[in-house]
Amino acid sequence: MTLSPNIFREYDIRGEADSELTDEVVRTIGRSYGTWLLERGVKKIALGGDVRLSTGRICRAAAEGVTSTGVGVADIGIVTTPMLYWSLHHLSLDGAIMVTGSHNPSNMNGLKLAFGKTTIWGDEVQEIRRIAEKGKFAAADKPAAVAREHVSDAYVSMLASKIKLGPRKLKVVCDSGNGTAGEAIHRFLSAVGCECVSLFAEPDGRFPNHHPDPQKRENLAVLIEKVQEVGADAGFGFDGDADRLGVVDERGEVIFGDRLMGLYWAEILKKHPGAEAIVEPKCSMALPEEVERLGGKVVWWKSGHSVIKAKMREINALFAGELSGHMFFADEYYGFDDSFYAAGRLLRILSNTDGALSQLTARIPLYPATEEARVACPDAEKFAVIDRVRDKALKEYQGLTLDGVRILYPDGWGLVRASNTQPVITTRCEGKDEKALRFIMDDVKKRIVSEGLPDFEWTF
Repeated sequence: MTLSPNIFREYDIRGEADSELTDEVVRTIGRSYGTWLLERGVKKIALGGDVRLSTGRICRAAAEGVTSTGVGVADIGIVTTPMLYWSLHHLSLDGAIMVTGSHNPSNMNGLKLAFGKTTIWGDEVQEIRRIAEKGKFAAADKPAAVAREHVSDAYVSMLASKIKLGPRKLKVVCDSGNGTAGEAIHRFLSAVGCECVSLFAEPDGRFPNHHPDPQKRENLAVLIEKVQEVGADAGFGFDGDADRLGVVDERGEVIFGDRLMGLYWAEILKKHPGAEAIVEPKCSMALPEEVERLGGKVVWWKSGHSVIKAKMREINALFAGELSGHMFFADEYYGFDDSFYAAGRLLRILSNTDGALSQLTARIPLYPATEEARVACPDAEKFAVIDRVRDKALKEYQGLTLDGVRILYPDGWGLVRASNTQPVITTRCEGKDEKALRFIMDDVKKRIVSEGLPDFEWTF
C-alpha cells in the first residue's frame, strides 16, 4: 500500500479520490483515527459525507477502519459539513469524520476529522499520519456497530428556532450547485418566512451546471441572472459541502466575505461594544477600518477555518470569518462555520430595515482590488518560496507576517502566502485607488515570478 504523505494537509486529509484515497488507504486512516480516539477515551463518532461520486465508497472504507478498532459509528448519511458539526452536539459525540472534497474539483475528495466539538488540524493531523505509517492499530475482538441516524430535520428545526426575522418579507434565490445544500436550505428559509427560489438543488456529484465554489464570480452567473429576473432581495450561493456562503445583492453585485463581515459586525458590536474582531490577511482594508469605526478591536490572525476557530476559542471571540465565505458565529451560535446560519443572520439584518442590501453595504468602502490568484508551486517548495519573498519584501516595506506576508504599501497592500490545501501560492492586492493598485500588482507579480514561478494574470 502507498500512503502519500501529501494527503495529510494542514486542516484535513485530501487527495485524488481514485489514486490516493483508495479503500485500503482510507481503511488505514480509519484505523489510525480510531486508535488515536481510543487513547482519548472516545468510543463513538459521527460519519457523514457530501454528494461526490466517490464519497459513498470512502465513507464505507472509513467506517470499516474505525469500527475495526472498537469505535462505533453513527452514520448520518449525506449531509452538509455544518450538519455534521452540529451532530456532535445533538448526538453528544466527541469525534466525527466528514467525507468531502469541499470546493475542489470533482475527482478530489477528503476527510475532515473532529475531536471534541471541533475539527483537528496541524500537528494532530500529522499524528494521525504517524500512527498510520507505524501500522500499530487498536484491534477489537469484533468490529463495533454502525447505526444509522437522521439529523437533517432536527437541524433545520434548530436553525429556524434561532433565526427570527423582522416584519419585512424577503425573497431570496439559493444556488446549491448540485451540492449538499439542496432542499435543506429551501426548507430552512421557508420555515423562517422567506420566499425561496431554488437553483440546482438536485444532488449530483458530477456538478453538471457549474462548480460549487461561490468565491469565483463565474460560478455565480446564473444566480445573478435569476436574482435580477425574479426581483429577489438577495441571492445565496453554496459550496459543495455548504460550509461557505456566497452572496449577491438585489442588483446582482457580489458581496465577498470581508464586506459581508462588516454587516455582521455592525449588528454584533451594538450588543458587545469593544469586542475583539479577528481579521485574516486576505481581507480588504475596509474591514478593519469598519471594525474600528464601530468600536471593535482588530486582531490580525492566520487564514484557515481550523486556525481561526482555535483563535476564537483562545480569546473567546464572538464572531470571525474569512474572505472565502466561512462565517463563525459564537455570540448566538456554536462557533463553527455554517452557511445556512450565516444566511439567516444576514436576512435578519435585512428584514429589520427598509433599505436594499446594496444600501447596507454602501457605507463600507469598495477599494479597487484583485481577486485571489493561484500560482502553481509544488508543495515541497511553496513555503521556502514564501520565506524568500517575505524576507526580500521586508527590506523595503513593512508587513504582516502571520500567514505568508501582507506587504504594506503606502496606499494599499499585497498578500503572498502558501495555500495549506493545494500546491499553489495564493496572492491578492488592493489599493486606495486604481493607480495604487496597478503599482502594487506589478510589484507583487515581479516578486513571485522572480522566484521561478509561472507568469499569471490578475482578475477582478
